[in-house]
Amino acid sequence: MLKKIVFMGTPLFAVPILKSLYQNGFPISVVYTQPPQKSKRGQQVNRSPVQSMSEVLNIEFRTPQTLKNNNEEYEYLKKLDADIAIVVAYGQIIPPEILKLTKKGFINIHASLLPKWRGAAPIQRAIINLDKLTGISIMKINENLDSGPVCNSYKVDILNNENAEEISNKLSSLAAEKILENLDDIFGNKANFIEQDHSQATYAKKINKLEGKINWNEKSMAIIGKINGLYPNPGAWFIFKGERYKILKAIISEKEGEPGIVLDDYLEIACNDKSIKILEIQREGKRQQKIEEFVLGSKIKKGSNLNNA
Repeated sequence: MLKKIVFMGTPLFAVPILKSLYQNGFPISVVYTQPPQKSKRGQQVNRSPVQSMSEVLNIEFRTPQTLKNNNEEYEYLKKLDADIAIVVAYGQIIPPEILKLTKKGFINIHASLLPKWRGAAPIQRAIINLDKLTGISIMKINENLDSGPVCNSYKVDILNNENAEEISNKLSSLAAEKILENLDDIFGNKANFIEQDHSQATYAKKINKLEGKINWNEKSMAIIGKINGLYPNPGAWFIFKGERYKILKAIISEKEGEPGIVLDDYLEIACNDKSIKILEIQREGKRQQKIEEFVLGSKIKKGSNLNNA
C-alpha cells in the first residue's frame, strides 16, 4: 500500500530534501510551508523556496499563518491520515494535538549533532563558536524544542574558513541522501530512536542583526568566526563615517596593531591579537566587491580607526 507523507519546510535548506523524496518515489501527499512574505517595500510577494519547489513538482501545498488552535488544519491532517511527517526547518511550533495525527510520528531533520545546538540557528552558532564538527540529526519531534529521541546522526567537518552558506549546502545534501534509508528503516520498524542526553544540551538562539557588529577588541579567530557564521545574512559589519560595511570574506594575518586600526591600504585591520585581512566586502546599498576593486574608490585608508567610526 502506498504511504502518505506530509512534508513541512520553508527555506532553501529544505528544498534538496523535498526533491530527493519526490525523485526517489516517496509519495508526498501535501507540503506545509510558511506563507509568502511581502518584500520590505511591499512591491512584491516572496514565496518560500519550498513553496516554489512544490509548485514545480505539482505537489499540493498549504501555507497557514500558524498551526496553533487551527481547527481547519487539524481536521485536514486528521482526514488525510498520513503515515509520517518529515519536518525540515519549517519555522513553526507544531502543537501537541497535531503531532498525534500521523502513524509514525513527526520526524525532524535538524542541522546539528543533538543535543548540541538545539534551536533556530544551529549552523551559524556552530561556526561562530569555532566548532570543528557539525552534522545532521534525524529525530522524532516531541513537545519540547529539538529534544526528541534521535535515530541517527551524521557528522561533517567544519573546514577552515567555511561559511554558513557552504556548511548549509553540505548538510542539506547529506540530509537529502540519508533521509531515504532512514525512512525505509522507520517504515520497516527497524529504526531505533534513542533518548538524548539532556544534560549536554546547548541552544542556538535566533540570530539578531545587531550581533553582526564587529568588536575589534575580540581575538582575530572570533571575528573570523562571526564573519563566516553570519554569511550571507545578516552578515558581520562595521560602521565608518556613518556607513555600514559588511565583511563577506576575510582571513587571519600576522600583523599586529591597536585594535580597530587599519594597518594598510588593503584593509588589514588589527584585532586583539594579530589582524584580519578582508578579501570581499560590501558597502551599504552597493554590490559586493573584491578588496582590490573596493580600495580604488574607498575612503578607508591606512591609519583609519574603525572603532565606532
